[in-house]
Amino acid sequence: MRLLRKLLLPFSALYWLVTAIRNFLYDRKVYKYQSFNLPIIAVGNLSTGGTGKTPQTEYLIRLLAQQYRVATLSRGYGRKSKGYLLADANASAQTLGDEPYQFYSKFSNINVAVDTDRVHGISQLLELNPKPQIIILDDAYQHRRVKAGFYILLTAYGDIYADDYILPAGNLRESRTGAARANVIVVTKCPPDLSADEQQKITRKLKPKASQKVFFTCIAYDDLVYSECSEMAIDDATEMPRVLVAGIAKPQYFFEELAGPGAINKRFPDHHNFTENEINELNQLANNKIIITTEKDYMRLKGKLPADRLFYLPIKTHFISGGNDFNNTILNYVGQSTANR
Repeated sequence: MRLLRKLLLPFSALYWLVTAIRNFLYDRKVYKYQSFNLPIIAVGNLSTGGTGKTPQTEYLIRLLAQQYRVATLSRGYGRKSKGYLLADANASAQTLGDEPYQFYSKFSNINVAVDTDRVHGISQLLELNPKPQIIILDDAYQHRRVKAGFYILLTAYGDIYADDYILPAGNLRESRTGAARANVIVVTKCPPDLSADEQQKITRKLKPKASQKVFFTCIAYDDLVYSECSEMAIDDATEMPRVLVAGIAKPQYFFEELAGPGAINKRFPDHHNFTENEINELNQLANNKIIITTEKDYMRLKGKLPADRLFYLPIKTHFISGGNDFNNTILNYVGQSTANR
């Protein structure tokens, strides 16, 4: 692996040069960006995926939707539709993409839209009546045509951007210096018992600016798994013969949570669109077994596998420490931004 990285470093240097020039031109306002007269929060990362953007976005929705009209805007990765699309009763994972469809399925009090052109997507959302008071941009850290008011940068524990390389030698979409645009940095997928000393070591390695706050979160699994028609305690589910299906970037935590005798693991690429042959294979493999998948994969598998045997395990973001500080930081930004409109 180290040899391969060394061989790819010249290509990484070229990739770095292209992204550095692009960022320089945006920083110097040679490339124009668009700002909007409402609070916009961008959630993203420097790496290619697996940092937990979806549960972080859901955390923000839960925090803000009780007080404000919230909309989410994603590009809709993997969808079969084009252009701007606002989720409605006809929405599906095929039309929206799995993550936006998950937002739409879980939160009835928000608007969910997709558009690869974020400037156009925001403009369309602002035509709604009533229009949103806050827009959350999912996976938009590198989308610099929009100038968000607040940037949340995610990096995964054990795979932080300070230890990574630019593509293709590593997984970074841009240089580590891109972290300077963030208002807060969240280290995700930490062990729940991560010590204060370890948090300080990681913070020093990330080298945040004086104005940046660093937070640490872990994955909190639900106590139940859910199907379309029932629910079951995890303790009961893990005593049954089961097939575990994951099409996410880093599924090890999911497999570990449901591990044990009787478990068959089936791993697929991130955002995987399951073929008819794969569905048939899962059906055969799961004969007399239940199937447990991630919430994101459930959005693509629902209706394709028996409803009484297909379950999903929800996850949430949990702050190891500083959760109230994070909440207040977000609420203060939104409140001040709204008051200054």
